[in-house]
Amino acid sequence: MSLPSGTFAQDYAQDMRLMRTKAQWGSMGLLLVFLATIPLWASDSNLTTATIIGITIISVHGLNILTGNCGLVSMGHSGFMMVGGYAMAILSAKVGLPFWAAMPAAGLIAGIVGVLFGLPSLRIKGFYLIMATVSAYFIIHWLILQFRDLTGGTDGLSVPTATFFGLAIKGKATYYYLVLVLAVLATLVAKNILRTRAGRAFVAIRDNDLAAEVMGVNLWGYRLQAFFIGCVFAGVAGALSVQYYSYANVEQFPFFDSVWFLGMLIVGGMGSTSGVIYGVLAIKLLQLLATKIGPSLAEVVNPQAAVGLSLILPSLAIILFLIFAPRGIEHIWGRFRGYYQAWPF
Repeated sequence: MSLPSGTFAQDYAQDMRLMRTKAQWGSMGLLLVFLATIPLWASDSNLTTATIIGITIISVHGLNILTGNCGLVSMGHSGFMMVGGYAMAILSAKVGLPFWAAMPAAGLIAGIVGVLFGLPSLRIKGFYLIMATVSAYFIIHWLILQFRDLTGGTDGLSVPTATFFGLAIKGKATYYYLVLVLAVLATLVAKNILRTRAGRAFVAIRDNDLAAEVMGVNLWGYRLQAFFIGCVFAGVAGALSVQYYSYANVEQFPFFDSVWFLGMLIVGGMGSTSGVIYGVLAIKLLQLLATKIGPSLAEVVNPQAAVGLSLILPSLAIILFLIFAPRGIEHIWGRFRGYYQAWPF
């Protein structure tokens, strides 16, 4: 982590800290206070948007570990969210597990399914792995529709109200705080995973898998670990999404969401934990902007063009970042931060 001019670490413990200056602690505290006060002034629609952004951040953290850090491009991430969502619905509605037990179990089930579909990564990579993960999404989608007695098929499955040690979790504000806490925890976990031996092995495999294997990195084990961890994040996000709507349906997890998740990584900065947050915010806010200006734009231009604005704006942003800033918002902010931290030197 870059530090202001004249600030340096005096031991390894200081060097490993996530927050190393008073300014960093202060800015983080102000950010958390701002996030905690959103339900006090935000409308119900904006609070729903903030909750969905938090759920998406959790999911994209998993994709960042899998694709951004380990180099295993996945186009089936929303399929693993679907696994977590339906696992949550079945465990809570049919098995009767409480929310605090069903949600982590749903994440583990999604992780196990991710390992099963990650087995082809031991033999294939690149375009072929992308097609394998695309196939995984449609296989999961088909299986859920076939097991009607368990999943409800096309009719879906109702989910009971979440309770946490006897307290019902209902209301937009209450659920927002739950998602906020889990999103912060997911960010800390993702950040610390990348600081471990496994995280360094993921980066080595991404940069050059042959060189990593020569240096003793177990490609088979670490690739499956990346699939497991990434899909656990996706499963938890899917479980939160299903619990928020109190209903599980395959239409909640469209295939195109997987494309947007990759776009968020591109815009925010592939391989960066903070880049995940930047990318999710950028794409989601562009989609929100499109829905706000679309009706007024429909009076001026073709109404069909105005309807497609929610696709056009984020897509245009992804193209522009690929051309002019392929390392994303995180790199742009890093250059600016490095400039003012080194001032006046």
